[in-house]
Amino acid sequence: MPVYSVGQVTRYLKESLDADAVLSDLWVRGEVSNLFNSAAGHYYFTLKDAAGQIRCVMFRPATGGENLSNGGAVITHGRVSLYEVRGDLQLYVDMVQPEGVGERHLELERLKARLEAEGLFHPSRKRPLPEYPRRIAVVTSPFGSVWHDIQNVIGRRYPLAELALAPAPVQGEGAAAAIAEALEAVDRETDVDVVIVARGGGSLEELWPFNEEVVARAIYASRAPVVSAVGHETDYTVADLVADARAPTPSAAAEMVAPDRSELLVRVRTQANELSQRMGDAMESHVRELDQSVWRLNRSAPDVTTWRQRLDDLSTASGRSLQTYLAVRGERVKGLEFRLETLSPANVLSRGYAVVQRQDSGETVTSVAQITAGDEVQIKVSDGEFAARTLAGGRG
Repeated sequence: MPVYSVGQVTRYLKESLDADAVLSDLWVRGEVSNLFNSAAGHYYFTLKDAAGQIRCVMFRPATGGENLSNGGAVITHGRVSLYEVRGDLQLYVDMVQPEGVGERHLELERLKARLEAEGLFHPSRKRPLPEYPRRIAVVTSPFGSVWHDIQNVIGRRYPLAELALAPAPVQGEGAAAAIAEALEAVDRETDVDVVIVARGGGSLEELWPFNEEVVARAIYASRAPVVSAVGHETDYTVADLVADARAPTPSAAAEMVAPDRSELLVRVRTQANELSQRMGDAMESHVRELDQSVWRLNRSAPDVTTWRQRLDDLSTASGRSLQTYLAVRGERVKGLEFRLETLSPANVLSRGYAVVQRQDSGETVTSVAQITAGDEVQIKVSDGEFAARTLAGGRG
């Protein structure tokens, strides 16, 4: 017969309890007693009724600790397990609600607690809405007044924006899945700047699709910022908590995502006036700077009047010198011309001289030794030339 240690038995009991599907997701109602709040913020208490009792522990950051008080009737959610160190069977509580709250509400609070723990509600993930959206998607029913109201508001405030309807039922069986599918379809469009998820007021049951986890996760997954406008101003849903922004009504959501064109016109006019004023001021400043620069330039420039007169004097003097030089040179050229004319062969011939050249060689005869009897010569005189033949040779 096998013998087990205490640790083996408690381990087996704990593993058996943890594997039980019923005991791992349990709602228990009862009266609170022996309540103790530790310095770390954990709650220890006993939950009892006429038939029995069970030890409970609720660690931070579980939801609903403020509802615990000795003698108070509560409904708790948690799991049953074994604390091996002492062998205590305990209910590990993660949420407490006062008794009398409906199961649907309890389930909603549990979903909120879980999604909040995952960070779906955290303010750090909320994205700003675009200032000038080009395309606005609206997830709502095409048959109610909500779609009509949003169209009117956008058309009046900012007609530049394009509205795209992603139709979905907003209440009844299957509405949550249809809303999530519509959000997913919008997310596949790459040019959507902002999304409005909207429906009018209603009871908790009518608004319930917007408390479903599938809708919350579809809003969380949206690439474009989401504005939730579900119900009236006092109605809060899980969709409101997950969305990037919440509007109290669908019309308010339309006003939230679309700027007012009249305000834009005023802003544009104001900025145009400011720009005109700044440009005028800048022009005046530049003109003043230019005037100062011209003044400084004129003041720093040399006095060219004296130099201009000096240049005129030099030009006049050089002109006179050039004329004198040319006159002297001209007279000298005339003297040379006269001398050349005096020495000219034609001038010599005109005085009775002649030039004799041998006809056979064209050689000019300058000596009688160059001539023999019978040589033919050519004789040039001042007005022409003629041929001749010598009668005798030269003699020295």
